[in-house]
Amino acid sequence: MKGAKGAKKADTKLTVKKTAKGKAAKDPNKPKRPASAFFVFMEGFRKQFKEENPTNNSVAAVGKAGGAKWKAMSDAEKAPFVAKAEQRKKDYDKTLAAYNKKKDAATEEENDSDKSKSEVNDNEEDGSDEEEDDE
Repeated sequence: MKGAKGAKKADTKLTVKKTAKGKAAKDPNKPKRPASAFFVFMEGFRKQFKEENPTNNSVAAVGKAGGAKWKAMSDAEKAPFVAKAEQRKKDYDKTLAAYNKKKDAATEEENDSDKSKSEVNDNEEDGSDEEEDDE
């Protein structure tokens, strides 16, 4: 029984490693996603909290206080932050569309240059089949 439990733990570790390797590489030129309304609110709240509590260096305390204040706010009080977040989302969409156009154009250029390589590889594969038939 002990051996079976140990083998099970080893299997879970292996699957974790496989998923980590399977991720696609991140493109450093890709635009970053915009902040949500809450994070837009937190940008100003952090400054205000630091002024009121200069001795408090705890990030957790700032987050908890900001979250509590955000929950206590009405929809009317949240409206300016929501509007800023929506504007940032629109700007992000435009930037992302431009990024995708550039990326697609670069991919098409690579595909055009790869066509000649694939044609050469196809011919080599055809030749190898003929050699097997001769035997």
